[in-house]
Amino acid sequence: MKVLLINGSPHANGCTYTALMEVAKTLNEEGIDTEIVHIGNKDIRGCIACERCDDLKRCVFNDMVNEVLPKLEECDGLVLGSPVYYSSPNGTMISFLDRLFYCSNHINKAFKVGASVVCARRAGTTATFDVLNKYFTINQMPVVSSRYWNMVHGNTVEEVLQDKEGLQTMRMLGRNMAFLIKSIKWGKENLGLPEREAERHYTNFIR
Repeated sequence: MKVLLINGSPHANGCTYTALMEVAKTLNEEGIDTEIVHIGNKDIRGCIACERCDDLKRCVFNDMVNEVLPKLEECDGLVLGSPVYYSSPNGTMISFLDRLFYCSNHINKAFKVGASVVCARRAGTTATFDVLNKYFTINQMPVVSSRYWNMVHGNTVEEVLQDKEGLQTMRMLGRNMAFLIKSIKWGKENLGLPEREAERHYTNFIR
């Protein structure tokens, strides 16, 4: 069992990384392998809607998106970590996620467990949290919660380490995620997954 954690911050070892590490350490204690991938300082452009990924099973732009695709296919859980930029995830993270999730349409992401972690100096956290969670809910990925919204506060690593409530929220998130991954694994083996309708319907709202 493995969880992939995406660090969307441009700072490899900054505040967002500190929060992700708290989650990762807890997952490791629960017997779950983890890998943190840093994408926040990479040159990642947005999706151009060429739809070539339908045939190629990868993106036409050969960057971190294509590197992460096989990791996404193999993992049992995904944690998205982002700083707050104007009450939203930072632009690199959005470009990365738009392409990653669109290019992975051939990967069955149903019941891979998802969680979002956000970091801010002060505000904009819940709006950013909401944006990130939508990538999960459109893909049948159960979203893991904690005892509070998954956020830490601080403008420096030292300040984040003083956010005792935020760090406790990260640890609870890790334990809840481990429990859900183990439970879904048991469910797959003993109950099977819910039936999927073979034909998918698309409705365009034009009359």
